[in-house]
Amino acid sequence: MRRSLKWLAVATTIGMILVLLGGALVTKTDSGMGCGRSWPLCNGEFVPTDITPELIIELAHRLVSGSVGILVLILSIWTWKAIGHIRETKFLSLLSFSFLVLQGLIGAAAVIWAQSDFVLALHFGISLISFAAVFLLTLLIFEIDKKFEADKLKIDKRMSFHIISLSIYSYLVIYTGALVRHTESSLVCRDWPLCINDSPALPSNLFEWVQMGHRAAAGVIFIWIGYVTYLAIKKYRHQKVIYWGWISAFTLVSLQVLSGALVIFTRLNLYVALMHALFITCLFGVLSYFLLLLSRSRKIK
Repeated sequence: MRRSLKWLAVATTIGMILVLLGGALVTKTDSGMGCGRSWPLCNGEFVPTDITPELIIELAHRLVSGSVGILVLILSIWTWKAIGHIRETKFLSLLSFSFLVLQGLIGAAAVIWAQSDFVLALHFGISLISFAAVFLLTLLIFEIDKKFEADKLKIDKRMSFHIISLSIYSYLVIYTGALVRHTESSLVCRDWPLCINDSPALPSNLFEWVQMGHRAAAGVIFIWIGYVTYLAIKKYRHQKVIYWGWISAFTLVSLQVLSGALVIFTRLNLYVALMHALFITCLFGVLSYFLLLLSRSRKIK
């Protein structure tokens, strides 16, 4: 039974990544109204007749999200029964399914009733929390924490502060990135890293403020993770999960920054934009795992 549970966990984790990328695809291709103001049906029809690319993208996203939602529900119930004795299992089970339902309701509300860009930007972040919960459940099922002897980890207060603060701050970065997409501010600044290099100045409108606000937030998290990675290399070389974990985090944030620049240089190439969303998803998963490790570690001064 445990082997089947592992396969389900892996499939659900991959499915959640597809849900996140599908949501980004819907936004980037402006397909949110592909099915009109009708949900869950497309244009009020069980089998759509007026087929458009936007309809296909939106309908595919709904079908994938619904299918993955069933997988998340099954995974939540199964893990509750199979490994419910593990401290974090029940909390993560509830978190994964409840936040997936919440993101579905927000998506439905966005279709039926017009929502502000600032509300719609929450959609990706809420899905990301559900992904992180599923990802951590998968790690628990595979007993990754035991392989890394998480109960023997010793994390000092400074590293604990960085783990918690960076995890919270990363969510702000994610929100600003989603806001860029929903306000259609991706190409408002045609240069990088500044906005309009031929005439550098403060942003002059909301779209430029949104774009540059996200770039500034991304720059801070890049420097911050770089600094913490330096600390991990210097002081945690003997604790491989912290050592390699932060090296992985720095690699992902570097790829995130690079892909963000390429989004501008390629004039919003769809594949580059989706990779941009994928890297931040993986980075948030790593930071979430650090939180799990922190909750099990022995604190030192």
